[in-house]
Amino acid sequence: MTNETNPKLIDILLVEDNKADSRLTQEFFKDSKIKNSLFIVEDGVEAINFLRKRGKFIDVPCPDLILLDLNLPQKDGREVLAEIKADDNLKRIPVVIITSSKAEEDILKSYNNHANCFITKPLDLNQFENIVRSIEDFWMTIVKLPKNE
Repeated sequence: MTNETNPKLIDILLVEDNKADSRLTQEFFKDSKIKNSLFIVEDGVEAINFLRKRGKFIDVPCPDLILLDLNLPQKDGREVLAEIKADDNLKRIPVVIITSSKAEEDILKSYNNHANCFITKPLDLNQFENIVRSIEDFWMTIVKLPKNE
């Protein structure tokens, strides 16, 4: 039985270099019915530093869910995904790829590297909001997430 009056806070790491997409995602999650904290980093190097609690990220929580763009500066999302899933301390964190790519190669490579989901970003604002709401409904309401340390 869940305690509806004091649900667990869900920590989400958004790895996204497009500031407009970051702001939209942040706004949609702010209105969420699920209590969450959204952390945003803009490149793959920052994502790995966040996950390994290095530098300015020393006191951040381990995320319950990662939303990862593929086309990132410094270290792209493909490399970040492979690094996450190769690390025994990080590999259980669900990773949702949310990218503008529709390339079959990116889809296959993402799933081969154990992505939990691959979503192509729509251009339409309402469709983008529907995707964020669907992520919220599925990953934060239906799915039982592993406890991360």
